[in-house]
Amino acid sequence: MRAAFAVRNAVLAVAAVLALAACGDPYRKPVATYTVRAGDTVYSIAWRHRMDYRVLARWNNLPPDYRIDVGQVLRLTAPRGMEVSRARVPARPAQPSRVSPPAPVDRSVAAWSWPADGTSSVVRHTPTSSQGLLISGSEGTPVRAAAAGRVVYSGSGLRGFGNLLIIKHSNVFLSAYGHNRDVTVSEGQDVILGQTIGSMGLGPGQKPALYFEIRYNGTPVDPLAYLPPR
Repeated sequence: MRAAFAVRNAVLAVAAVLALAACGDPYRKPVATYTVRAGDTVYSIAWRHRMDYRVLARWNNLPPDYRIDVGQVLRLTAPRGMEVSRARVPARPAQPSRVSPPAPVDRSVAAWSWPADGTSSVVRHTPTSSQGLLISGSEGTPVRAAAAGRVVYSGSGLRGFGNLLIIKHSNVFLSAYGHNRDVTVSEGQDVILGQTIGSMGLGPGQKPALYFEIRYNGTPVDPLAYLPPR
């Protein structure tokens, strides 16, 4: 009988330890705040945490120019009593045709074009689990703006994207260009459709590649639903 009790107590003790460990797992807890570091922008912080930059600004009462300071602590969850308006994300057509480009649900961007020449494949980007395109080519291949807009981030502060550019195309659309070898534009600069903004560098496996992503209200969408067929 004593042996049975001992075994039972041992099992309960192990279960308690496992339960505490699970509760203490940092990956199970949503991140509530973020401390601004050098090189950060509201756009890059929102991109890192898969948020709409406008929501991030509203939750933190940021000024109209989205100015933030190094060391400033930003909340990543909604203040009590503040509801998040969830804008509808345009869905990819059920059976997309490669004969003509699919029409976006939101027409705030007049036209999209491919950001680089090469062979493309749909990938899930590990650090953010975002859907995007990995375009393989030759190192130094020109990288072009997929649509007209303004550069809102240029840097290498987002882990896993290498030298990254983010372009704001409208109040709802952003696009990103990762693993650049060189960048020929700067933050705050307006760019036109097809303008060269950089050159292809080394991506996963140290092979020449460009990572391209489109986000609508902070949510990754399928780039193939917006790019013309080729």
